[in-house]
Amino acid sequence: MTNEKRHRVPPKMTERARDLRREATFPERLLWSRLRDGQLEGTRFRRQHVIGPYVADFYCAKHNLVIELDGHSHDTTAQADLRREEYLKEQGCRIVRFRNDEVIENIDGVLDAISNAVAET
Repeated sequence: MTNEKRHRVPPKMTERARDLRREATFPERLLWSRLRDGQLEGTRFRRQHVIGPYVADFYCAKHNLVIELDGHSHDTTAQADLRREEYLKEQGCRIVRFRNDEVIENIDGVLDAISNAVAET
């Protein structure tokens, strides 16, 4: 028997998620400051959570809910985003997307929409 550690998530994906947490954008940090520690009606979220070959911006395991923030880079990656979304839906995830500027300009509206998405389960 070996002492080799078994990973449910490939180590490269774990490191990628850590990098994304360290390099979070302002809208990601702003939303996380309002979601962390169950601040939204006790709902627990994880940030930069690995799901298969993808890293979700925010994930609620209890409700299988993915929250994605889209910046300007998503304007040119529509095809990749579509594949990613199809994969996440195949895993049973519901996806809610917000634009970065929406988070900055209307954080309370974003939180209301997330709360409504949580309530739908």
